[in-house]
Amino acid sequence: MDENLVESTEPTSESVAGEDLRILPSDCEAVFDPLPFNASVGDNTVSRSSAPMIAVLPLFGTILHRMGGLQEMSGGTSTERFANWFRSAMNDQAIKSIVIDVESPGGTVNGVPELADEIFQGRSTKNIVAVANAQAASAAYFLASQASELVAIPSAEVGSIGVFAAHMDVSKAAEAEGVKISIVSAGKYKTEANPYEPLSEEARAAIQEKVNGFYAMFVNAVARGRDTTSEEVRNGMGQGRMLLAADAKQANMVDRVATMERTLKRLGAKSRTAAMPDRMRQESESTPAHVLNQRRREREMSLYQV
Repeated sequence: MDENLVESTEPTSESVAGEDLRILPSDCEAVFDPLPFNASVGDNTVSRSSAPMIAVLPLFGTILHRMGGLQEMSGGTSTERFANWFRSAMNDQAIKSIVIDVESPGGTVNGVPELADEIFQGRSTKNIVAVANAQAASAAYFLASQASELVAIPSAEVGSIGVFAAHMDVSKAAEAEGVKISIVSAGKYKTEANPYEPLSEEARAAIQEKVNGFYAMFVNAVARGRDTTSEEVRNGMGQGRMLLAADAKQANMVDRVATMERTLKRLGAKSRTAAMPDRMRQESESTPAHVLNQRRREREMSLYQV
């Protein structure tokens, strides 16, 4: 974080389209902390009825284990942050159902199996519904498949069950530029798969073994979540391809095809009671107002009365 932001006593920005976007130094440590469901920010208290609720948690963008500020502002999701939201919803006795609103191309492996376990275990206590709205690919499908029920909107695509790793060999490019790179290391495999020389067969085999291990974790988790066999997941769920909603239902990858609105209505949602936003994130003064508003809507955890 820019130390000038922390030390300055001036707001980082004034307003966009009449909305106060100031962030003071006292707010900086908490800028990226999720709010509990009964929290308040400054003079603005988030309140809701004590009636039964449905919590809608966003799972948007690239999924990573941890994220810095710029990555968060770009729209991705940290598994650590999502886990905090999920635990808050699980621990709130007024929340009877959790809906995971999924729009993600996937991400990295780290942190996903652990979050998937929490979601799967949570469904023994509360009804957890994941909605592919409209993309649940790779790591996003890994997580969505652990819900009690998986719904796809009619235009959704789901799947991409697989794992890959990439190696970049820049040795020829460096040679063409007249650059020679020498590596000094200790440890037999310390520099294995470095980008300055072609990938050896031994290194390729080691990477493939790791990819296979992660793939087995993915397949076994989907089999558990979808109540089927690992063989069916490997051979009958797209084999790495994305499937359209109707095809995914035929392949037992989703339970039903329906819009988010119909899903909420079926679960008994009557009205949106409160939005549970993150603390205000720093935004550039040049960011258009409509972009700011869209980002806020997308980052909200919403509560619906039932």
